[in-house]
Amino acid sequence: MNGVPLDGTNLAVRAANLLAERTGVRLDATMTLHKGIPVAGGMAGGSADAAAALVACDLAWRTGLAKADLLDMAGDLGSDVAFALVGGTAMGAGRGEQISPALARGRYHWVLALSDEGMSTAEVYAEHDRLAAGRLLPQPRVTDAVMQALRRGDSEALGPALRNDLQAAACSLRPELGDLLDVGQEYGALGGVVSGSGPTVAFLVRDHEHALDLSVALTASGACQQVRRAHGPVHGARSTDVPRLG
Repeated sequence: MNGVPLDGTNLAVRAANLLAERTGVRLDATMTLHKGIPVAGGMAGGSADAAAALVACDLAWRTGLAKADLLDMAGDLGSDVAFALVGGTAMGAGRGEQISPALARGRYHWVLALSDEGMSTAEVYAEHDRLAAGRLLPQPRVTDAVMQALRRGDSEALGPALRNDLQAAACSLRPELGDLLDVGQEYGALGGVVSGSGPTVAFLVRDHEHALDLSVALTASGACQQVRRAHGPVHGARSTDVPRLG
């Protein structure tokens, strides 16, 4: 896939190298990545790869590390890697690497509207700083509306409460994202939000059938070329049939 580094800068390779360095392992490994998340899509695909690499190499190399040790390494690798290890529904503190499970119930269905071209996270943050220049910004927090909706498992209440502080910056750099959000709402999405630093837009829907209907509407309208459907919460990176080496 275009844009995936094939050298030591790849986050999954960095994860394996970090684990080897911390544990003194000298075993080699070959990794094959099956990319289901677009590169630079704002959905932490590289972080998920890194989390999977940590779990796989720990098992394959028989290093026997505790979950806390893997989480410590995850925080060193990036802000999103720890959540990809933990999974479920959680809140992130610090840079996002300090994960606390959130009280939540229910299953949530999403339609992800994909873009053909990724966005630079650094550029989005720079635009955010430009837009916020001279203003005193509040500390980031999860709103009561979000937490109450999660506790009830209430998708109808969660949709309007969705918020991303980077959304204005992403839409400023790429105005068509704002248009896409409007189209999704017009076609019945419960709520929509730019995912991460963009350019993917995530729409919350009621159920599987609603996800199918919105997917068809978005593509038929020409608002986006590709959609994916997803549901959550799901577990974090875990072992399946990882071969043991050595």
